[in-house]
Amino acid sequence: MIDAARIYKYQALGNDMLIVDPAQFGLALTPERVRLLCDRHFGIGADGICYGPLPDEPGPNAMRFLNPDGSEAEKSGNGLRIFARYLWDAGYVASRSYSITIQNQPIYAEVLDEAAHTIALAMGQVSFSRIEEEMEVAGETVRITAVSVGNPHCVLFDDRLDAIHHIGPILENAPPFPNRTNVQIVHLVDEHTIEIAIWERGAGYTLASGTSASASAGAAIRTGRCTSPVEVRMAGGSATVAVDENWNVVLTGTVTAVFHGKLAPDMIKKLERSA
Repeated sequence: MIDAARIYKYQALGNDMLIVDPAQFGLALTPERVRLLCDRHFGIGADGICYGPLPDEPGPNAMRFLNPDGSEAEKSGNGLRIFARYLWDAGYVASRSYSITIQNQPIYAEVLDEAAHTIALAMGQVSFSRIEEEMEVAGETVRITAVSVGNPHCVLFDDRLDAIHHIGPILENAPPFPNRTNVQIVHLVDEHTIEIAIWERGAGYTLASGTSASASAGAAIRTGRCTSPVEVRMAGGSATVAVDENWNVVLTGTVTAVFHGKLAPDMIKKLERSA
């Protein structure tokens, strides 16, 4: 049995993540082990795992983001912000501005205060493949905007935010999205403010999501409903999304440390028995 497996936990607007640093964790992260660690009854409980820094992968401060169902996501805005905070806390970075690599893509982070409570991320470009196209969902005609922020999103403008629990899982697995998609219902508050409800691919209903905030704000600007910057209000709190004329996105939001510690021997044994 490995001697110790240290885990760190952070939350960003209620979106809670585990940090698994391979320098302090002696087991490979198989999908079964990810599911166990993220299980809120039999494990620690989390909306996902930030795995890194990974010295054997190209790029500085390389990481992978793993969904609670064991699948790997292309990008996670809250996960990247949490990982940026961990790099700062653990002493991996000395400057307030630094890059993180995910899926061979550099993401630039900037710590905005001494405690690294607020972090801005340059998320890359937002792009659109469908803009308010009509689609039949469960006998209802809806208008969807398909957005990419490095991962797929399906945005609907509707005042019925609670409908996310019904329409989210349907759209996540709808035929136009062969790799599944994240889903957001967006309510317009004013030119610079939206409220959103989120169904996250591989996780289900989620209190907050950085890429969902970025995709929703981008769609609101693209369809003429909003002007940058946009405050995005989510169940877990608010983030700010700025979009420039080239559709480059900067996401700014908070991160809070929750705990760190070693897994108990019983849990380590259970993980070792997992495939």
